[in-house]
Amino acid sequence: RSQLVRQRTTQILSIQNLLARNLSLAAPGNLIKGWQAPDIDALALLPEQALAVQANLAVMHCLDEQIHGLEHAILERATLREDYRALQTVSGIGKVLALTIALETGDIGRFASPGNFASYARTVSSRRESNGKKKGEGNTKCGNRHLAWAFVEAAHFAVRYNERIKRFYQKKSARTLPVVAIKAVAHKLARASYHVMKSGEPFDVARAFG
Repeated sequence: RSQLVRQRTTQILSIQNLLARNLSLAAPGNLIKGWQAPDIDALALLPEQALAVQANLAVMHCLDEQIHGLEHAILERATLREDYRALQTVSGIGKVLALTIALETGDIGRFASPGNFASYARTVSSRRESNGKKKGEGNTKCGNRHLAWAFVEAAHFAVRYNERIKRFYQKKSARTLPVVAIKAVAHKLARASYHVMKSGEPFDVARAFG
C-alpha cells in the first residue's frame, strides 16, 4: 500500500509543479484528488499541457482504486485483531493508523517495556548531551520508520482534536521548537499504545498526558 500511496503522491506533485510553472497556480493536493476532465478543461493550459495533467490524473485515479481495494481487504482481516480495536481508542489513531501500527508492531509481547516500544517506534530522541550541550547523536535509523511516521501523524491529529493533548503540545511549544513538541506528543502516544495493546484496555488520556 505504501508504495502505491507514494506513486499517487508523485502524480499529484507532477500536476502541482506543472500548474505552478505555467499558471503560477498553487493547487492543494486534496483539491487535485477530486479533479475530473472538465476541471482540466477550465484551466488556461496549452493542449499538450492539459494532456499531461490528464495523464497524471488517469494514473492517480487508477492508483486510488488499487489503494482502496487493498485497504478494504486488509481492514476486513484487521477487525479480527484485539490490538487493532484497542488502538483506535487512542487519540489521533483511526483505522488506517491503527492498522499500520498493529501490523508493524507484530506481537507487542516482544517489547519488555513502553520505553522499548517507543524507542523502536523512533519517538525517543537520539540526541546525546553533556552539561546541556549537544555531544552527538545515536543511530537515527534504528527502529521502524513506518511506526515513526504513524505516531507523528497521530500526534498531529491528536493535537487538533483533543484539548488536553493540545494544551500539552502548546506548553512544549512554548519552550522548544514545534517539531520537537510534536515528537513529544508522538512519544506519549507510543507509550500509551503499548499499554492498550498489552492490556486491551481503552486509552486513558488523563493517564497518558496527566
